[in-house]
Amino acid sequence: MATKKKKGPPGNVVAQNRKARHNYFIREDVEAGLMLTGTEVKSLRLGRGSLVDAYAADEDGELYLYNADIPRYEQAGPNNHEPKRKRKMLLHRREIARLSGAVNRKGMALVPLAIYFNKRGLAKVQLALAEGKHQYDKRETTKARDWGRQKARLMRDKG
Repeated sequence: MATKKKKGPPGNVVAQNRKARHNYFIREDVEAGLMLTGTEVKSLRLGRGSLVDAYAADEDGELYLYNADIPRYEQAGPNNHEPKRKRKMLLHRREIARLSGAVNRKGMALVPLAIYFNKRGLAKVQLALAEGKHQYDKRETTKARDWGRQKARLMRDKG
């Protein structure tokens, strides 16, 4: 029996937003490049970074990543970066227009799911076009996940 592989970011994952799948219905995900300084890349290569409270927004026809925390690189000295500065994301103009249109028209949000390095060593962001969940949706998701675990346990025990 073939198992369905869970789709996630390829490559070396540095930071993940684990709460995003709990708080949002993920409608679509997109890979975007990140414009980073050298000290930010070095800090990410050490496995440091956080996407808690991070979000993406359209500003003057370009997408930016806000509140993504990339800590300072200690060996850099005075030539360091600001940890929570806005970072430009690299996408095609049509892609930016489509995503910002969905956010403006349908009330969706652009949520970063993960920051990772691809096979070529470039920093990428897995960005999701997401719709917010209500509290009852979150409870329903939790109930379905718990039932799936319990069902698997029962099937395993019965043999």
